Amino acid sequence: MKKTLNKIALSLLFISAQGVQAVEPQTIELAKSADSYQLELVARGIQIPWGMVWLNDKELLVTDRSGQLRLIKEGKLIDKPIEGVPEVHAERQGGLLDIEIDPNFDKNGWIYFSYSGFEGKEKGSNTSIMRARLKDMKLIDKQLIFDGYPNTERAFHFGSRIEFDKDGYLYFSIGDRGNRDVHPQRLDHDAGKIHRINADGSIPESNPFAKQKDARKSVYSYGHRNPQGMAMHPETGEIWTHEHGPRGGDEINIIKPGRNYGWPVITYGINYNGTKITDETSRTGMQQPDWVWVPSIAPSGMAFVTSDKYPHWQGHLVVGAMKFAHLVLVELDGNKVVGHSKLFEGAGRVRSIATHPNGDLYLGIDGSGIYKVVPKTK
Repeated sequence: MKKTLNKIALSLLFISAQGVQAVEPQTIELAKSADSYQLELVARGIQIPWGMVWLNDKELLVTDRSGQLRLIKEGKLIDKPIEGVPEVHAERQGGLLDIEIDPNFDKNGWIYFSYSGFEGKEKGSNTSIMRARLKDMKLIDKQLIFDGYPNTERAFHFGSRIEFDKDGYLYFSIGDRGNRDVHPQRLDHDAGKIHRINADGSIPESNPFAKQKDARKSVYSYGHRNPQGMAMHPETGEIWTHEHGPRGGDEINIIKPGRNYGWPVITYGINYNGTKITDETSRTGMQQPDWVWVPSIAPSGMAFVTSDKYPHWQGHLVVGAMKFAHLVLVELDGNKVVGHSKLFEGAGRVRSIATHPNGDLYLGIDGSGIYKVVPKTK
């Protein structure tokens, strides 16, 4: 196992400004660092830990996709779930999804979370964003700040990661809701988009389509399939996402305002039955991804490593690979993706990633538990 970590063949495509280039098998020195760390179990009892966020250095909030919001305090899972969670459409890919705290959480106490909600006049559900405060294991002062339009009875591709940028804008993703030929390219539909709103749910006047007729004002970029990873680059402040392709074609994208990311007009993936979706992998006016995985890894969770506790990984990106049951270390050279390596092979479906205030990395693994990445003991 250790030898395979030292030399990993990359069956991927590298997307550069010059176009698509095949990446030859190569040695990634960063892969060796996997031997220095191990996963330490923190808590069990959360079946699908979709999102995690630290409230402070002792309390970790975790969403269970089934609809429960759980608190881990000083390393122990509190038996009783938090009360006051709204009704969620907990079917297939839907449920209680991501969670984040306000940049000024210490002063205002706002907690933000996404879920597949039944709000709206149409039948079915869509991705909703709510904020609330936590008091005595109950959500109080609840405010619905976004309600995705239109609802659908399909239970696929809700997105949905949420992230604040340095200016306090709130970004979140909504997948194409299982209807790729309708939603992603229509600006009057919320699905298949990255959205940007103010913390109170109002629309920033600088949004790219804020003044465009017949467009959803919160849309920041469009043409997305199902983004389930989002993180702000700690130096540039840019919002990075990754998203599920179909069969092949998982992508990393640096989000630019008003840009069309192409789905389903262009893609590096194919249908699950092996047939083509399109003959086009590029088109004028559509963004190329910054990285493509072929075959798909089913990415989920995403975080920039900023702590010197992981010196080999510092300045790079980690992504959960649910399909192959490991963590992916995405190697960066400045603002460019240049390679990747596998960490903790066989760990399980890494669903979520959170960074403790002291820099420690925590992983939420489906059906297994919450783990802390620690130095390997001799």
